[in-house]
Amino acid sequence: MAREKTRDEKLFAAAVLRRSFELRGEEHGQAFKFVYDGVLRDLGLKDDEVLAHLRAHAEAVEAAIGRGGDSGA
Repeated sequence: MAREKTRDEKLFAAAVLRRSFELRGEEHGQAFKFVYDGVLRDLGLKDDEVLAHLRAHAEAVEAAIGRGGDSGA
């Protein structure tokens, strides 16, 4: 049986999802709302918590989606 994710892991996963939609300019679309709201509900999180985590860990979130680090871009 898989171990349950920590709260920080849940927040990070939701932040990566949110930022991925933002980068595509789809954060206001129906697909985003449907998926993101379901993820928040399933993980027991609120959007303001995810946004705060995203602000505090922006570099790690960007790296997780392939936009951070030493790419030179």
